[in-house]
Amino acid sequence: MATAEAKDSSQKEDAPKEQAGGAEPKRKTLEIEKIFRLCMKLGGSDLHLKAGKPPMIRHKGDIRQIELPPLSNRDLERLCIPMLNERNHEIFFREGGADFAFIIGDNEARFRVNMFKQLGNMGLVARLVNQSIPGFDKLFLPSALADVCLHHQGLIILAGVTGSGKSTTIGSMLNFVNSKRRCHILTVEDPIEFVFTDDKAIVNQREVGHDVLSWSIALKHAMRQDPDVILVGEMRDRDTFEAAVHAAETGHLVYGTIHASTAPQTIGRILDLFPHEMHHAIRQTMGFNLKAVICQKLMKTTPEWQDKGISRVPINEIMLCNATVRKAIMEGKDEKIPDYLRSFEHEGMQDFTMALRQRVEAEMVTREAAFEIAPNPDRLKMELKGIRVPT
Repeated sequence: MATAEAKDSSQKEDAPKEQAGGAEPKRKTLEIEKIFRLCMKLGGSDLHLKAGKPPMIRHKGDIRQIELPPLSNRDLERLCIPMLNERNHEIFFREGGADFAFIIGDNEARFRVNMFKQLGNMGLVARLVNQSIPGFDKLFLPSALADVCLHHQGLIILAGVTGSGKSTTIGSMLNFVNSKRRCHILTVEDPIEFVFTDDKAIVNQREVGHDVLSWSIALKHAMRQDPDVILVGEMRDRDTFEAAVHAAETGHLVYGTIHASTAPQTIGRILDLFPHEMHHAIRQTMGFNLKAVICQKLMKTTPEWQDKGISRVPINEIMLCNATVRKAIMEGKDEKIPDYLRSFEHEGMQDFTMALRQRVEAEMVTREAAFEIAPNPDRLKMELKGIRVPT
């Protein structure tokens, strides 16, 4: 059952297969675009489509239903399948899910889409990507990240769960480099999210499946494209991490993302990509090449800040690889890293408790919300009272 908002009887044929993953300038308008536009009109950051439910959006951090009739699985198949190009069509039916970019109108808006199957039915989640790349001040990111971006060589990792804003933060960091250095920035993404405009730097962006066949080919070619800064996207396997480290070792500044919650956990996640007998060598490699690990969570803001148009704010843990941290990584003493984050606050390091205290004191998040996600609620309570816990 389609709805008046989501249905146009004159647009029932399939879209050209090359539409997704890199939009053609004069492609056919798809029926599903009406739902995407409604999400934008209502101020949604994410669109959720599930069989048996009306379309839903995430608005100011909460999932809300749009006042439309439920969509059946047949509706979803009719609406969603035309979004897939030939490559993503094959991936979706082979693997049960596909990621791609979806562009509204003539580059009017850009969504990052994950289409999947659940309980045998179609499902879709799409995140609206900002057309403009916000700066550190607009994102309320720590000033220490500007210093991190000034490195000319090494590996910088953004860690966090899905939906924690890693892509936005890394986009802001790359755009900072773009505004400061006369260099070549090369990104390898699946899909491309932010589209950069050349400033002082030249920026080339390659989308896997549209501009290049695979990650491995893109990373192999990267070394022949004279880059200074490389974004390798998610370091999801051993090959990607090894390629990132090789680029860092040969004089490039490399950005990557990983699914981890804390700085010590990030080290562990990387080690998990390799057999145990290689862990010592990987620790030495990280010690020599890792420059920073930035972990991020997103928190809902207080009503006062929501009235200002700020619905969520990042909470960042920052580990900078000075000599002390480097030694701990190389010697396998990850349990000491949380203490070092507090000890070297003057260098720009911080843990999540310190970041939460700052947000509560700025009245950006409530005390209750901060205690709910605090890794150590007792320590947060003491710090909010002005009692500094010794390391």
